[in-house]
Amino acid sequence: MVTEKAKNKIGFVIDELKRVYPDAECSLHYDDPLQLLISTRLSAQCTDARVNMVTPALFARYPDCRAFADADVSELEEIIKSTGFFRAKARNIIDCCNQILERHGGRVPDTMEELTALAGVGRKTANLVLGDAFGKPSYVVDTHAIRLTNRIGLTDTKDPEKIEQDLRVLVPGEESGDFCHRLVDHGRAVCRAKNPDCAGCTLKKYCDEYERRRENDVH
Repeated sequence: MVTEKAKNKIGFVIDELKRVYPDAECSLHYDDPLQLLISTRLSAQCTDARVNMVTPALFARYPDCRAFADADVSELEEIIKSTGFFRAKARNIIDCCNQILERHGGRVPDTMEELTALAGVGRKTANLVLGDAFGKPSYVVDTHAIRLTNRIGLTDTKDPEKIEQDLRVLVPGEESGDFCHRLVDHGRAVCRAKNPDCAGCTLKKYCDEYERRRENDVH
């Protein structure tokens, strides 16, 4: 549930992240919605940097939805092996692309309901595709978003779907995609999982975690 305190601080948080990270964007490399969809699926339990090393050869070998749908699963597994969980990922990619062909004529759909009905596609992936590929409001809740929204005090749950709903209340749709990318940038640069730089954080004035740490230091 969104508190009045969260509503009062969200404007500052949005503006400050925008000031510090004006050029925030998705760190996955892609040319079209299908490539983003597949790259995001590969990024599960894998770094974006590793995915970006794999996808040039992957997309050269499989240039469109039909090529992925008809892929030999063993060959696909070998190409994406370094991203981890490659067997499940390969099967999901092939199944997903077959579904896109059968249900959507080979075009990646642009609604949450249609995207999450595809094999291996959850709300995080769907939100990223909606925001970055189609320019729609999107609330991507990854590990950085979970950590930062709780520390700052924008939510009080670790449940990704509940956090998404809280952010939908707090963050205007036109700000949503960039806001979530900025949370990732801030999580990597400052608000790290271990050893966060609270003293150097420009959000500390409105951060619940900073306040708690300061009170503990005093006592």
